[in-house]
Amino acid sequence: MIEKVKQTTSEKLLLALFIVLGLVAIYIFFILPQKCLFIKDYNPKVLSFEKPKNIVVLNIDCGNIIIELYPENSPKSVERFKMLISLGKYNGVAFHRVIKNVLVQSGDLEFGKKDNYNYLYIGTGKSGFGTLRSELNEKIEFVTGTVGMARTTNLDTEDSQFFILLQDAPLFKGEYTPIGKVIYGLEVLDTITDDRRREYVLRPDFINSFSLFEK
Repeated sequence: MIEKVKQTTSEKLLLALFIVLGLVAIYIFFILPQKCLFIKDYNPKVLSFEKPKNIVVLNIDCGNIIIELYPENSPKSVERFKMLISLGKYNGVAFHRVIKNVLVQSGDLEFGKKDNYNYLYIGTGKSGFGTLRSELNEKIEFVTGTVGMARTTNLDTEDSQFFILLQDAPLFKGEYTPIGKVIYGLEVLDTITDDRRREYVLRPDFINSFSLFEK
């Protein structure tokens, strides 16, 4: 008769450790890279828009974010935004500032380019087209999906950088220039890489392309 060999406590702990390490490895190498797996990618060509001239399409690794702009509320800022998009200036630019579940920020054309990312000065870069006057609006609510022009602590310093809200920010109303709102693809923004230890991301995601729906 063969006697059953009982596992010692240390052997049980070692087995449990191997199982945990195996699960962690599966998550890191198989699940984590599939962050886009359940994200819907919206095709603007199969959608209809009331004002197609005000539609822009931001593409990142996990899909499209479709934004409707507000030229009637912020004419100069929207004009600048559309010009930079049409020139391809945002292509390959980082989401350098990401606050989880709060906002994502991009548009540093000087220090945020994929092939010339500057960790020291990121967030301070300019477009070369000069700054804009702030176009504040007390009527537009800064709700989830709102796109606004980023600036320094001073008014009238908007340039090329923009942010997109991932949650309502009522205190932003009347403080920042609203230029539009995400109408499709808000969930795609949740896949943008953040750094829980800081607002500025060391290994950021980049904009693949940013284009006007109607050229």
